[in-house]
Amino acid sequence: MSETATESVQTSGSGQGQQHPIGVYLKIWLLLFVLSALSYMVDYMQLQGYLRWSLIVLFMLLKAGLIVAVFMHMLWERLALIYAILLPPLCLLVLVTLMAAEAEYTFGLRELFFGGAAPGDPGG
Repeated sequence: MSETATESVQTSGSGQGQQHPIGVYLKIWLLLFVLSALSYMVDYMQLQGYLRWSLIVLFMLLKAGLIVAVFMHMLWERLALIYAILLPPLCLLVLVTLMAAEAEYTFGLRELFFGGAAPGDPGG
């Protein structure tokens, strides 16, 4: 029996399965720490408006992606399994974006036709 065949039999027989070097996990942990620090820096720098929320969401998505890819071992899974897990939330994100665009359009039409504030409001 060849040396690689013997190693694969020993690995499968021991019940350990596939193991990844600890350095990968430490690097990802460090990267998560840096992304968290950057997320806190958004508040520390007192950024406001769309820039603030865009950066917070960007850092959140990057951290979530790293956690799913490495710590949940999605990086090493088959493409079909990745699509089965990641495609539904992506579709929901697209639908939420479309709903937000439609809500903005509807709000604009209401302001156009109803003149801004409702009767009885302090601004109207």
